[in-house]
Formats: sequence, structure tokens, C-alpha cells
Amino acid sequence: MTRFKARYKVIIGIFLLIAIIFLSKLFYIQVVNDDYKFSANNNVLRYDVQQAVRGLIYDRDSNLIVANVPAYDLMIVPRELKNKKIDTLKFCRLVEIKQEKFIDLYNEAVNYSAYKESVFIKHLSKENASTLGEHLYEFPGFYLRKLTMREYPSNSATHLIGYLGEVNSNTTSKDPFYTKGDLNGVSGVEAAYEESLRGTKGMSIKLVDVHNKDQGKFQEGKFDTLPISGSTLTTTINIELQKYGERLMQKKIGAIVAIEPSTGEILSLISAPTYNPNLLIGRKRSENYKALVNDKRKPLFNRAIQGTYPPGSIFKLINGLIALQKGTITKDSKFSCNGYYGYSYTKDKHVGCHPHRTPLNLINGIEVSCNAYFCDLYNKYFTSFNSTIQAYNHWSGQVASFGIGDYMNNDFITGSPGKLPKSAYFERLYNGSWNANTIISMAIGQGELLLTPIQMANITAILANRGFYYTPHIVKKISGQEAIDTNFTTKKFCAIEPKNFAPIIEGMRQAVEGENGTAEKARIPGIEICGKTGTAQNPHGEDHSIFIAFSPIINPKIAIAVYVENGGWGATWAVPIASLMIEKYLKGTITDINKETFILEGNLISEE
Repeated sequence: MTRFKARYKVIIGIFLLIAIIFLSKLFYIQVVNDDYKFSANNNVLRYDVQQAVRGLIYDRDSNLIVANVPAYDLMIVPRELKNKKIDTLKFCRLVEIKQEKFIDLYNEAVNYSAYKESVFIKHLSKENASTLGEHLYEFPGFYLRKLTMREYPSNSATHLIGYLGEVNSNTTSKDPFYTKGDLNGVSGVEAAYEESLRGTKGMSIKLVDVHNKDQGKFQEGKFDTLPISGSTLTTTINIELQKYGERLMQKKIGAIVAIEPSTGEILSLISAPTYNPNLLIGRKRSENYKALVNDKRKPLFNRAIQGTYPPGSIFKLINGLIALQKGTITKDSKFSCNGYYGYSYTKDKHVGCHPHRTPLNLINGIEVSCNAYFCDLYNKYFTSFNSTIQAYNHWSGQVASFGIGDYMNNDFITGSPGKLPKSAYFERLYNGSWNANTIISMAIGQGELLLTPIQMANITAILANRGFYYTPHIVKKISGQEAIDTNFTTKKFCAIEPKNFAPIIEGMRQAVEGENGTAEKARIPGIEICGKTGTAQNPHGEDHSIFIAFSPIINPKIAIAVYVENGGWGATWAVPIASLMIEKYLKGTITDINKETFILEGNLISEE
């Protein structure tokens, strides 16, 4: 009997030990370890990301050019929908999509993550979201996320401002800030200043019932974090000048870039054809984007910073400066021109010109834009060196100091360096047998030389400043920052001494004001303009019309480059467009209404 009592006590002890272990584990689970508590909470809690309000964008005079309006994204967490029945027909009717689209969107969300939230449908209207919200409890796994959507009050400056696009998987994997369905800047200011504009996201933890219906904040919002709005940007552009330039370039292809020489601030940057920036917001963004991509006139292409063109006769100014700096010529050096035959360099080869008096000095050569003068100048410059390679390397080094042949390091994420070939290129092309006459077309801005319109405008600013420039830039101020990038406020110099600019600038003044000037259409009462026309040969059609100018001569306020594709002579289209822009900026009004009407009604785009 004693033996059974001993066994009984052992069994009781074992049961007590098991009970103590279970009670201890239960205490650990419910009191000590938070993991299980939060696991349970996760069944009734929803973590809503609070999107930050994107920063506003203003022009230089505090006019709002990019605003925000309320919108809603329909979000999905696929695991909350799994093994649950919903009325997909009703759902599709409420959000105005087809059932096939619903299946595609659901599969896309599952492929991204069954556990993470992602955007199911972007940018529902306020009315659509309100109607859906009343029935959302019927669709577990779905909820509405309030956000803001871009709005462009001026319908202008599209290429300059840029646009937003949905982030790709590469972006989300590299930057944890983004989740599937988020938008970020793709081009222009929106892309270049993405980190300043996007702000900081917040988090709201909400209680939901078994139907995923919002039951209020978890612990009265104790663990919530508020989003922080993005920084406000003040740009350098004058929106009224920008809109006026876009009107002038309607039914034309090309670009206008205007810069304030004393700061490098971009006053206007126009690429034509353009498009309404509001096309790339809202639910039809993708549809509209495809239409723009397929448009044969390439409205998405920013010709002002990406288009590369032969500069034509405006480049004669650079060659004149380089020859003056080297001492190859003086302002009084004269060369003759053979009219139609211009400059002959073999028995059967010549660079043509047009009838004018001859011989000419440097100032007159600029005034009438004599091809022969600058071909002779170019050849004389090359022959002053011991070898062609030495001459070309020195020449290209001088040209590069004007910001040609390299990226300008401005605040655009895209652009083109243009084209300034190395001497090795010509060595290979001509098997080591070449000289100035072999590449004589570069004397007048043709041949292998290519520039972007923004580079042409920067050259004009260098001329206006007599030798220095500030990197052209688009942002003037960022809220919360004391200053912008020092790259944009550091003075940079070209390789030409200031004393050599005087005859070049006088030639530019004579081109506008002189009796035989090629840019007489640029004249404006009360405003003195220095300019240079250009007509670039185009093997694919009509020549391109070019004009660069700055005004006034002393303390210049604006430097401008206008490039009109297939516009013919520089004086026909580019000159009047530039003069209208200058007058609009300096005076605010236009005196020559006939000139303005001619440009506004001009159509250079084929309807084919």
C-alpha cells in the first residue's frame, strides 16, 4: 500500500509540474512576449501609409505653376482577400473596370507581394471614391488611401517641370521609401529635385472589423506618425515669358532658351511641339502617355537640352574670338569674298557666300555673316601651328571652354553634350592626311560640330558677360535650405580674355543695327540688341533658322537662343521670335503687332 501511495505522489507531482509549465508558458505568451500580442493585433489592425504632400513649385515671381489636388488610390492586401468570396461584378461596376482587368490587377498585386499593400487602381476621383467607400466593407483586403495629385494651373512649361510616373521594381528594391504604385519624378524639375519634393511618409494604425471596415485609430493614434510635406521650390523661370514663347512656337518645331547672364538663371526653356502637362495625371495617364510616345512629332522629346543641331553661322563668333586670342587676326584684319563662290580651296571646291561689298574686316564680316571671311580666318589660324593636330587640339580646347562637347552639369537629369570630335576622329577618318580645308565647314558651324539650344544660349551669356558664365540652372530657392548647389553660383570662365570680346560684340550690334546687317528684323525701338543670325544646312529638308542675341549691351538682362527646324534663313523666323521674346521680357508689351501676328500665325509643320 505504501508503494502505491508513493506512485500516487509521483503522478500528482508530474501533473503539477506540467500545469506549472503550461501556466508559465501562458504567462510568457500573454504578458512577457509581445510577438504574440502583435500577431493577434495584426488580425484587427491595418497599417495605412500616409502619403506626404508633394512640394509646390513656383516661378521666379511667386506665381504657382505646380499645385496639388486631392485624389485616392484603391489599395489591396492580397492575403486578406484570399479564400474569401466577393461580388466581383459589383466591384468592377463601382470602379469602372472590366472583370478581365480585375483579374490582371489582382495577379499583378499577388506577384508583387501577398502580404504587402500595393496600389490596385490609381487616382480615383473624389466622387468615385465616395461611392466605393460606402460599399468597401463588402470587399475585404481593399481600402482607400488618400493622397494628392499634381495639377498644372498654367498648362505650361511642360518640358521644364517634367512629369511623374509609377516607380518600377528596380526603384522599389533600391529605395525603401517607395512601394509598388508610388509615383516619382521622371523628367524635368520633378525628377531632378525628387528627394526635396517627395517629403516623408507617415503611418496610421487603424482598427478594422472582420469586414475590414475602419473602426478608428489604434490606441487613439499613440503609435501614428504624421507625413511631412515636400519642400517648396522656387524656379528661375518667368512663367509669362514661358507661356508667350510657347505661343510663338506653336505649329513649329524647335526650341527657345533664355538665360539671365548675370546669374545663369533660366528665364524660359521651350521645346516645340509641346503638350498639356495635365494629360499625364489621373487614371488616363498611361493611355495619354502612349499616344504622346507614338506621336511622330515627338512632343515628349526635350529639344532644348537633348536636341543636337549644327550651330551654323552663330559659331563664327567663337572662331573669331579664338583667332583674336591667338593673335591670328586683329579686328582690322581683312579678307576678300568671291560672292557666290565665296571661299575656294581647290579648283573645284568652294564654300559659297552671298553678294556684299568686299574686302571686309572682322566687324563687317560678322555684320553681313560672310562665309569666306571666317573660312580664311580658320585656315590662317590652323597654318599658324606646326601641325594640323596641334592646331586642332588647341582650337577644340578653346571651344570646349565655352561648355561645348560636354555635359553642362545643370539641374536636369537628361541632356546631351553635343558633339565636338577629338583630333583622333579625323586622323582615323582621313588616314592622317587632313588640314583646315578638309574640315573647313566647321569654320562656319557645319560639319561634325553639334550643339544643343541650351549650349547656344550659354554661349550667348558668355558673350554678354565678356568671358564668364554661371552654369544655367532652373531652381532659385528650396524651402528649408539656405542656398542652392554652389555649382550654380560659382563663376566660370572661358579661355578668351575680356579685351577680345569688344569687336565681336560690336559686330553683333551691327548685325542688328547696321545698314547691311542680317538681323534687322530684331530691331526694337528703345532697346539695343546684339545678335547673330545662323542658317544651318539640313540634308533632310529646308534649312534650320537660328538666332542668338542679348540685350541690353551694358548690364545685359537676357541672353537668348532660338532654333527653328526647317525654318530657312535665320532672319525669317528665329530673328523675329527672339526679338519678340526680348521685348516681352524687358518691356512687358509688344510694339510691332504685325511681326507678332506673322509669327503667331506661321505654320511650319506639315499636316502629312
